[in-house]
Amino acid sequence: MSKIYDIIIIGAGPGGLAAGLYAGRAKMKTLIIEKGKDGGQIAITHEIENYPGSLLEGESGPSLMERFSKQAEKFGCEKVYDSVVEVVLEGDIKTVKCKNETYQAKSIIIGTGASPTKIGCPGETELTGKGVSYCATCDAGFFEDFEVYVMGGGDAAVEEALYLTKFARKVTIIHRRDELRAAKSIQDKAFANPKIDFMWSTVIEELKGDGILDHMVVKSTKTGELTDVYADEDDGMFGVFVFIGYKPASQLFVGTGLEMDEKGYIPTDDQMRTNIPGVYAIGDIRVKELRQVVTAAADGAIAAWQAAKYVEEQ
Repeated sequence: MSKIYDIIIIGAGPGGLAAGLYAGRAKMKTLIIEKGKDGGQIAITHEIENYPGSLLEGESGPSLMERFSKQAEKFGCEKVYDSVVEVVLEGDIKTVKCKNETYQAKSIIIGTGASPTKIGCPGETELTGKGVSYCATCDAGFFEDFEVYVMGGGDAAVEEALYLTKFARKVTIIHRRDELRAAKSIQDKAFANPKIDFMWSTVIEELKGDGILDHMVVKSTKTGELTDVYADEDDGMFGVFVFIGYKPASQLFVGTGLEMDEKGYIPTDDQMRTNIPGVYAIGDIRVKELRQVVTAAADGAIAAWQAAKYVEEQ
């Protein structure tokens, strides 16, 4: 633990890798710590169409993140694969304790992300990216003129359903209750949209398909009755968009003095600064509206720039 880094980045998602690139180019001694694989959630995305400069044919999450990672390494950013178990953020030197080693740095960039709440039903994992999605902004274009189903009844679910009507020919909201939880103004827009239908008091029990989603089993929360839903024969598939909540990966920072909102997201200013000097937050862990690869990358660049200035000023 004799080496003290200028910047430690926790998480090798798009934001973390972009931060590593910018920090490396600023000649900062930089370390990225990642517990799994580079890319975060985008690493399991089969096709990407909305990242500027991505390949027009055949761009996937892993291929894009591989280029992100190589760029960060090119400019001297180090990387270790380990799980962070404890952090000390206060003071001039911050400490990041992992399962296998402990690291120190003058500044910390937090990019631990957030993950969507899953249905937890059979077939969901296997068909993610093959009909099952958790991001309308990312995947709506793949379902142009198809039927899609949206699971959820809160603001996010109904807003995403409204967005999907720009692409799908029909959008059915599946909700476990007999009324929506979304704000009245959002509900009114949904009820007035001729493309939106509703499946009340219903949950998804199983998702099926041979490599692509074309069948699901739903259950009535009132009677327990099971119903099979099949894709239109001419389509051969349909989409299911799940919006039943997101969970920020912020448990690690409870009790560290880092400010978080009631959901566990980290508020920052527009320079990615948190309430602790020398500590920055980027990407999906931040309080923000649009959670996309492009916004995470921008967050990372800004945070790295600010962290480098902070280190130099110290």
